[in-house]
Amino acid sequence: MRRQATICLVAVGLVLLGLVVHANVKWAQKPGHDFHPIIPRTWDDAAITALELPLADPIGSPKHVSADYYYKIPVRPIYKQYPLYAPGHEPPGYMDWLKRQEPVVIWDDKSHAPPLETEADWIKAGEIVFDAPISFSPPGSALAGDVRHPAWYHKAGVPTTADGTMPFLVYVIRKKGMVEIGADSCGTCHTRLMPGGAVVKGAQGNFPFERAFFARPIPPDFLQPILQDSFGAPWIKPDPLAPTDTMSPEQIAAISASIPAGVVGRQGTSILYPVQTPDLIGVKDRRYLDHTGLQQQRSITDLMRYAAINQGEDALASYAGFIPAGTPPRFRDLPDPAKRGRYSDEQLYALALYVYSLEPPPNPNKFDALAARGRKVFEREGCAMCHTPPLYTNNKLTLTEGFTPPPGADQKYDILPMSVGTDPNLTMKTRRGTGYYKVPSLKGVWYRSMFGHSGWCATLEDWFDPRRTRDDYVPTGFKPYGVKTYAVKGHTFGLDLSAEDKKALIAFLRTL
Repeated sequence: MRRQATICLVAVGLVLLGLVVHANVKWAQKPGHDFHPIIPRTWDDAAITALELPLADPIGSPKHVSADYYYKIPVRPIYKQYPLYAPGHEPPGYMDWLKRQEPVVIWDDKSHAPPLETEADWIKAGEIVFDAPISFSPPGSALAGDVRHPAWYHKAGVPTTADGTMPFLVYVIRKKGMVEIGADSCGTCHTRLMPGGAVVKGAQGNFPFERAFFARPIPPDFLQPILQDSFGAPWIKPDPLAPTDTMSPEQIAAISASIPAGVVGRQGTSILYPVQTPDLIGVKDRRYLDHTGLQQQRSITDLMRYAAINQGEDALASYAGFIPAGTPPRFRDLPDPAKRGRYSDEQLYALALYVYSLEPPPNPNKFDALAARGRKVFEREGCAMCHTPPLYTNNKLTLTEGFTPPPGADQKYDILPMSVGTDPNLTMKTRRGTGYYKVPSLKGVWYRSMFGHSGWCATLEDWFDPRRTRDDYVPTGFKPYGVKTYAVKGHTFGLDLSAEDKKALIAFLRTL
């Protein structure tokens, strides 16, 4: 859930809670079907200060911009979008037809807005925000050329629907005669194309960001500022991004090629330590957001803030004096807010309602005798201690190895005083790193892939393969750059089950 350096940011790596209480949102309901919420204020200085957990090294904990600065940022107009077809599937004359279309503003802060009379209207409007791109590549850009060449789809592994559309990017007309490619919507990251062709919005996305971006050469003088903006964390010693300083664009491309669809080096993480793309379906029941539990979610307003932060406002924060969106090479001065973009509070509220409304696709896996046996294995092995039904998470944080929480943290946050031993790099060497990992929900694992917080194992079978903890293991998902083998250590629960029990457990998990 970003800005125009971001097709590069998202693509180089950037390219997106407990029971939620809506206590801070008051409702003024009229009889009938009218729905008139009092929209909460997204950016409040006191609330923003208490929103996020401290970073593992608290000196780098972000100091976000003031509400005064935030509300000086202009609201982005949302334009009508048009499908982007892969080569060989575009209707005859489609591009010429697009060039004749007038710009159509669907929603802005002036005179354009969708119907907002009922709750269903608000949810539908939220889908408009979810689908709205925030970065645009003009005709003649590298991306504009890529999407019209079959080799790009093949080399990057870009999936398309049965009718040839590519549901992660769209065409947008902001000026008559100029057809731009829109990217970096919430849906760019959180849309999944299923094997049968169904498009599932809000699910773990499977657009191959890094492979798509690095399918072409990247100029060195362009690359390093993008890497700093996206991943820089200079207060961490030694600098975790330092290895890229002396790498060639070809080496950076090779790193990116190791990141599969379903995993992304999003802003604030790293192409060295990428993150499994999260599933937003069911997010209303999560107390913590991000794999590292970076942000608390106590109300719908917190999700609004999360959306705003993750579509560009995190880059305005000061991390021990380092401002990702600041002017290179110092990255210390805030940009002019008039040159940025944001969503309005109404748009963010509608977006949050839409995300809360998302439902999983129909599950083809039936609860049969094998799954029933698997549920008994799940209960016998104590899996429910952390993956507690019915959410299949206890909504707590676990410690990473080597991290000691600051005094009083256990009074403020839900922390299990234990570590499951998984790789600590994401939460200790990035600017989203808190020293914790949240306990993920197991709901929906049947339609997800790339398991582990950096997506090392492509399937559940791979995750429960005891060979994954050995030094000679070859990951089926993400494998760090420069190694032939890599041990996926930690979370050893279930690895010593018999083959029959393991098969039953996986059958049960796939029914959730």
